Parts: sequence; C-alpha cells; structure tokens
Amino acid sequence: MKFQLYIDGAFCDGAKGQRIDCVNPSDNEVWNTVPEATEEDVDRAVNAAHRAFSAGPWADMTPSARGKCLYRLGDLLEDHAEEFAEVESRDSGKILRETAAQCRYMADYLRFYAGLADKVTGQTLAHDKPDMICMTVREPLGVVAAVVPWNSQIFLTCVKLGPALAMGNTIVIKASEDAPCPVLKFAELVHKAGFPAGVVNVVAGYGQTCGAHLTAHPFVARVAFTGGVEAARNVVRNTADNFALLTLELGGKAPVLVFDDANLESAANGVVAGVFAAAGQSCVSGSRLLVQEGVGDEFLAMLIKKAQAIRVGDPMDKATEMGPLCTRRQRDRIESLLADSVKNGARVLTGGKVPAGFDSGNYFEPTIVSCEADGLAVFEEELFGPVLSVRSFKTEDEAVALANNSRFHYAGGAFTRDLARGTRLTRKLAGGVTYINTWRVISPSAPFGGNKDTGYGRESGMDTMLDYSRTRTVWINTSDEPMADPFVMR
Repeated sequence: MKFQLYIDGAFCDGAKGQRIDCVNPSDNEVWNTVPEATEEDVDRAVNAAHRAFSAGPWADMTPSARGKCLYRLGDLLEDHAEEFAEVESRDSGKILRETAAQCRYMADYLRFYAGLADKVTGQTLAHDKPDMICMTVREPLGVVAAVVPWNSQIFLTCVKLGPALAMGNTIVIKASEDAPCPVLKFAELVHKAGFPAGVVNVVAGYGQTCGAHLTAHPFVARVAFTGGVEAARNVVRNTADNFALLTLELGGKAPVLVFDDANLESAANGVVAGVFAAAGQSCVSGSRLLVQEGVGDEFLAMLIKKAQAIRVGDPMDKATEMGPLCTRRQRDRIESLLADSVKNGARVLTGGKVPAGFDSGNYFEPTIVSCEADGLAVFEEELFGPVLSVRSFKTEDEAVALANNSRFHYAGGAFTRDLARGTRLTRKLAGGVTYINTWRVISPSAPFGGNKDTGYGRESGMDTMLDYSRTRTVWINTSDEPMADPFVMR
C-alpha cells in the first residue's frame, strides 16, 4: 500500500522526500513507509485550508450542502470499514474485531454531524434599545488543526472532523508518527466524497517539527489535540502567539469502584472491558480498581480467572481478544514501573511479563497487581497498557477519597445495585465521564473529555458544534431618524 500526504485536494510526498517507517507491533517489522511532513508541507496545508475557508467554494456552500458532503463521507467509510480496519490493526496492533466495528460506527458519527450542519442557529435578543433589532448568528472559526494519536485513529479523526466541517470550518489533520497509515488512507475517502480542494488536508509527522509548526501557525484558529500530557503542555505553549482555541483530550487513570452489593459477574466484565480491551490503550482505561473488603477475595478470584483466559495473539485474527501494545517503548516503560512498584510493596497477582512465544512483538500479559501500599507508581501513573492496580476499601467515603486522589480525572465509575449510591457517585466522582454498572460506552450524542491532567474541553455531542463556532452580534437600526449624539454610547 502506498500512502501520501493530502494537501489542497491532491496527494503528494513531503517537500524534503523524507519518510517515516511504519512498524507492525506484532513483530516489530517495518511493513510500510509514509511521507514525513515538514514545516513547508504544513504551511502548504494550512494555507490551502485558509483559502478554502475564506475564498473557496466551501465558504459559499450552504450548511445543508456541507452536510451532504459529510453524509457521502460516512457512507464511504461504512462501505470500506473492513479495509480500513485491516490497515489500522496492522499499523497499531489493535484487534481487528474492534477496529472493524469502530470504523463502521464512525460512519454514524459522521452522519450525526452531517444532520446537525443546518441545525445551529442564533437568537433574536430582547433588549432596552428602541427602534433596534439585535440578533446573534453562529459562524465558523476558520482553520482547525486536529492532532490525532495512534491508539484510535479513525475514531479520533471523525470526532474532530465531523463537527468542524459541519460548522463550516476547514481542517488540517496531523497523524502521529506512530501508526499514521489509517489517517492518511482516510484522505482517499475525503477525495472520493467530493469535498472542495483545501477543505480537508492530511499530513503525518513528528511532534517537534510538524506538530509544533501546525499548532503555532498564525492561520490556525482552533486546535483539537488528543495525546499525552507533556505533548499537551507544548501545544498550550505553541498557541500562545496565535491565540487558537484549544481542546485537550489526554490520558487517564480511571478508578472503578466495586461495592459488596454489585453484580460481580457484570462488574468483572466491566473491569475487563475497561483495562484489557484495546490492551489498556484507551483514555477511559479503568486501570485503578477499588474493591469493597466484603467481596474482595471472591471478586479478585473471578477477575484473575477472566484475565488468564483472555486470548492474546495476532490482532489480524478475529478470534484474538488482546493484541500487542503499539510501541516497544510503552512495554519498556510498563516493565520498569511495575518492577519499581514490586520493590516498594506491590504484589503481582497474575501476568506481569511478556507472554510466552511473543518475544518479537510488543505484547504484555493481562496483569493484575495488588497495591495496598501508598505511593506505588503502577497505581498512580498512567501506564496505557493492560495493567490493573487493585486496592481495597471499607466505606463509600473512603472509596471516593481514593478514587479522586489522582491527577487524572477523565473517567470514573462504580458497580452497585444501590440506586441511591450510584446516583450519589455521579456527583462525587471527579472526571468528565462517569459510568454506573457499565464501562467504555460511546455515542455521537454523548460528550467525553476530562479535567486536570486529562485535559479540558469536550469532544462528541451536540454542544461540540458550538465549540467549533463563535457568535457574531448584529445590530440593525429600523428608524428613519438620524442617529443621535455620536459622542455618547447608546
């Protein structure tokens, strides 16, 4: 497969001819290469997006016409879902059974925003000025820079592109240097869908060069970033000069509370979904488990059995339940933090090593670690891998205190049959997403995002359309009389 950058409606290589190796996480072999975008390529892409926004056909298209473009894109993605899933799984190591389902579902995301394209309205305002009409209109911001990570490329591309384009903005999408192929391939569908040149541009490159130049570009009006905390801090600095509006969707270390009245089978499945699905490489990963003492032994025995039964293997095999981590450096970091934690009192209950027969890839066993001691790295740091840290609690108040004692406030949740308790916890648990008796659920109508070190702003949902727009206030004088004293504000 050959992938290229997509700039101003045309496929091209990078200006300097440099390329990025794409490594298959299953065996760490290079399976493809893609062009590396330089600052010159970023300039071309942003300039094209700026022209399309300010002077191109896109600027004159009605909201309904923009929606039709998105409908076509959604239909194309659904038609090619299996093809995209294979590329994403090969490039990132995410299992094929999930990437295929996710690609099909992202078609619904695009249709959701296509339907909203002509639903955003302003207001006619009541006020205190005679002979005046005052109203607001919603208008797009301009060029959006969408920085997409490697862990859910098509999903995170669509949740940014959908509302941005529906609202009338143009976009430059930057794929990660790790697993960029699905995002570059997505440009093929954009081209087929018939978007005017420059409306959507797709580049791939390194954060220090391509990403830094993109997020700091003077024509960029909004940055939608998904990635790590340290990279996000650089993005915040990059936007100091262009004053771009910013959404940061970062990582997480979500707490899962299991109470003694919970349906333990359902809770165990929820915990498995939260930390072992996608090999733990999810922003809503429920990697901190808090179990009430009364059911601790029973629940952990059940959970260990489930973890040991997970089918680890080739992500391209639809029978596989957990594939490799995307990069070797992830695995090395997990091994280092786990070893340090064990020295300081953590106890590995299951897993904790590379599974037999998978030495060449970036595989790591589904791992459960008892963390009753304070200050353990595996309990406090985001690992972004299949490692579950467990502590016990006696009371609800203690559980909430343990859950909220973290820098990472993305998601949190609980399993309990007590409806009153579950309702209380939706207010008490910190974070932008709360799950009660379920986990890892998404919908185009439901916003997601975090607080503190998991970022700010929200993606998905109807209100996101407003986040990709600004209000313009319009005053209309209906009187035939001359204006009054020009030196006094009315």
